[in-house]
Amino acid sequence: MNTRTTHEPIIQMKNIEKHFGSVIALAGVSIDVYPGECHCLLGDNGAGKSTFIKTMSGVHKPTRGEILFEGRPMNFESPRDAMDAGIATVHQHLAMIPLMSVSRNFFMGNEPVKKVVGMNFFDHEYANQVTMDEMRKMGINLRGPDQAVGTLSGGERQTVAIARAVHFGAKVLILDEPTSALGVRQTANVLATIDKVRKQDIAVVFITHNVRHAMAVGDRFTVLNRGQTLGTAQRGQISAEELQDMMAGGQELVALEGSLGGTV
Repeated sequence: MNTRTTHEPIIQMKNIEKHFGSVIALAGVSIDVYPGECHCLLGDNGAGKSTFIKTMSGVHKPTRGEILFEGRPMNFESPRDAMDAGIATVHQHLAMIPLMSVSRNFFMGNEPVKKVVGMNFFDHEYANQVTMDEMRKMGINLRGPDQAVGTLSGGERQTVAIARAVHFGAKVLILDEPTSALGVRQTANVLATIDKVRKQDIAVVFITHNVRHAMAVGDRFTVLNRGQTLGTAQRGQISAEELQDMMAGGQELVALEGSLGGTV
């Protein structure tokens, strides 16, 4: 696990507010993320996780607050600005074409080309070699680079998306509920992939509502509730039960239990 003794934060979100008209989605959320750590962002549905990561990744501009990236103020105008800076997001619903090969999906939008009689053609040989190498590094042995993405398991597709982001220079990798629809074995594979990414000194922001998955790979844990931060704890400072309790509004539940004589 990363102790961060030699690092400064790669990204800092300071007092981020996001208003949609009269609706306050974020009410002053702060978080910092270090290279080589897995920072888990936990919260139930409606806690503000999606709005927060969309602000971090350039989809939304904050109503108030400041974003620092590598120590410099950043004002992302679009997701492309964030991607160019090195912030990549892998969404739960992957932007992949099932009938297209793994290598084609891997290089979608970044197609390598070679010239043949003065014309540009997709460089299949280069794309295939890189795809196989990068997937192997993540522990996935494909039958071949021409294998259709639709034939892969959910966990393997997540790994393709993660490997693609790392290959194209991600410094901060945001993973939006990557294990929510996976079985036990595929979840274990994705969690192992997260560990491999972290060991490459890439910062991982792991958004989840599953405490067990967070505890398996997390270095630090931040809980959101109703657009506010309930706190950040390091591994070893908090138990899974305490995290679950915070996500569920534990203080209110304890108070209610006491008032009803423990019958809740």
